Amino acid sequence: MSAPMIAYANLSGDSGVRAYRIGARQITVRFAGGAEYVYTHASAGREHVEAMKLLARAGRGLATYISQHVHDAYAGKQP
Repeated sequence: MSAPMIAYANLSGDSGVRAYRIGARQITVRFAGGAEYVYTHASAGREHVEAMKLLARAGRGLATYISQHVHDAYAGKQP
């Protein structure tokens, strides 16, 4: 069983990210519409996934980072 999603702090107040789950080599991001995207070291690159983990924990900048750097580099999507 996977860990529960953690609510994204959304410190900017206008993020499309609602929650995230961090794994050893991946991050799952849930957006406002409910879709969840899994970004892995293999799909998006280690440096990007690790940067996304930091931004998720900080509660700011994650949606912007995704749109600018890894938009379609996800390993999987759940509607």
